[in-house]
Amino acid sequence: MDRDVLLLGIAAVLAGLTATLVMLGITQSLFVLVAALPTGAAAYFIWYQASGRMKEDLRARAAAARASPGDDDGRTPGGDSRFAREARRRARMGDGGRAGPAGGRRSAGAGSRARGRGPTGGAAMNANSGMPPGDARRTLGVEAGASQSEVKSAYRDRVKETHPDSGGDEEEFKRVNRAYETLKES
Repeated sequence: MDRDVLLLGIAAVLAGLTATLVMLGITQSLFVLVAALPTGAAAYFIWYQASGRMKEDLRARAAAARASPGDDDGRTPGGDSRFAREARRRARMGDGGRAGPAGGRRSAGAGSRARGRGPTGGAAMNANSGMPPGDARRTLGVEAGASQSEVKSAYRDRVKETHPDSGGDEEEFKRVNRAYETLKES
């Protein structure tokens, strides 16, 4: 309590100094008015803290944030940044918010991925994608003996046609990616 009384006294002295500086600034120089601004701001913030209003406002804001998970504009806590959206997506997927292979385990072999999870926590795209090589060749439109450069060229052409940003079908785009991953590994 003694601290609050002391802070209120300091705030009163700063408020008086601010009033004096304002009067001098009006009559003498505008520079003195500029000096009155930070003095007045300091007086206000010291009074705001010493009066207990800052503490009340912070508690009220915290209680309001706990009571409603979203703001009035529909945004969720954590914001709408890419990282917040990814964290919410991973939480819905049930992998504990971890990016990368589940549990940090790696399967045998250098550069291989844990089954079922890719490097960003999504589904891994590898030869175990469930697509037979014959279906993959038909999807990309290549012959059975096609070289890796032919597969890559066909993949690039099909991606341009099927990419959702270019007006293509998202499911077909995913199918093209799975086909390429299957043929790339073989």
